[in-house]
Amino acid sequence: MGSLLIAVIYLAFISLGLPDSLLGSAWPTMQNTFLVPSSYAGYVSMAISCMTIISALMSPRLIRSIHTKWIVVVSTGLTIIGLFGFSFSGQYWMLFLFAVPYGLGAGSIDASLNHYVAENYSSSVMNFLHCFYGLGAVISPNIMALALKYAHWNEGYRWTAYVQIGILAVCILSLPLWENAKKEEKLAAEKLAGISESIKVPGVVLTLIAFFAYCAGEATAFLWTSSYFAGTKTGMSEGLIAAFGSLIFGGLMLGRLISGFVSNRLGDRMLIRIGIAVEFVGIILIALPLQGYIAAAVGFLITGTGMGPVYPAIQHMAPANFGRKYSAAVIGLQMAFAYVGTMFMPMIFGKLQEAVGIWIMPLYLAIFAVINISMLEIAYRRIKKEGRIHE
Repeated sequence: MGSLLIAVIYLAFISLGLPDSLLGSAWPTMQNTFLVPSSYAGYVSMAISCMTIISALMSPRLIRSIHTKWIVVVSTGLTIIGLFGFSFSGQYWMLFLFAVPYGLGAGSIDASLNHYVAENYSSSVMNFLHCFYGLGAVISPNIMALALKYAHWNEGYRWTAYVQIGILAVCILSLPLWENAKKEEKLAAEKLAGISESIKVPGVVLTLIAFFAYCAGEATAFLWTSSYFAGTKTGMSEGLIAAFGSLIFGGLMLGRLISGFVSNRLGDRMLIRIGIAVEFVGIILIALPLQGYIAAAVGFLITGTGMGPVYPAIQHMAPANFGRKYSAAVIGLQMAFAYVGTMFMPMIFGKLQEAVGIWIMPLYLAIFAVINISMLEIAYRRIKKEGRIHE
């Protein structure tokens, strides 16, 4: 039964990844439909992220009062509403209306499942979990590419919603699998600290800044990779440009798959250091002023591979670094700050690339990678002084 439950949790993370990469892969075409500047993708992304922040901040309270299985079911249902809403949007303003369920469906499920796995499973399981997020995020740009080739971008959102409905059906059928964990989860939830208490724990604020920086870079790559190829490379079809939006997600999936096999041996801290070093290699490849798109494509794939272990490793360390009492609130806060980065920084990049040119994207990614590793290294020292360092 335990193995089946893990399989369902993995499937839920595929559903979490599916909506995240659609906007970036479809935007070069959606922009022409709505007759708006390219930077307007940032406003839609910001609206989705705002709702996700609200949902993530609600997660500690939800985890204390509602079983994780119901958070999964309701959240998946909300994303289905958002996807269908986007598919029927004929005007730009309508995207903001459906960004509400689109975003609310992401935060709580992400925080609750990350907390559940961090508390009950190894670092390896956490990395494999996020690998399946990457799988979902790779699938949807390719769905969108097929839609752009054979139909329209609206169908890309609609077809993805159909996949989500299938996943929701499996989650509902699997509800009995959670019964064995229900009593233990309820007892653990009663001992959890709130957000106001948890944010005062040494090292927490530094990891929040690191999460902000990580997701600022990740979300910028999510949203603007296709536009980077459209703006800097020639001879590429709309379908190929849309499909290349999945490169960063493919890298994330690969990085987390590799990390799943080695994380228990290397430890979370070493995985993060190696990952960010690999990320810099990818950013350098993207920045090389070469003709053609191969080097940049490989660069985005390597960048995603390096990013891969960072997110799950930081969250898996939360119970050991900050204590089980604070872990749910810390993970919820980390995710809220992550989505603050997701909300604002792609939009800011949109304005920056309009003024300077989208060629500046590699430098933008590098700045946040530096902030990310710097804050984490300082946090490690602070936590070590408290005697809670987790290697």
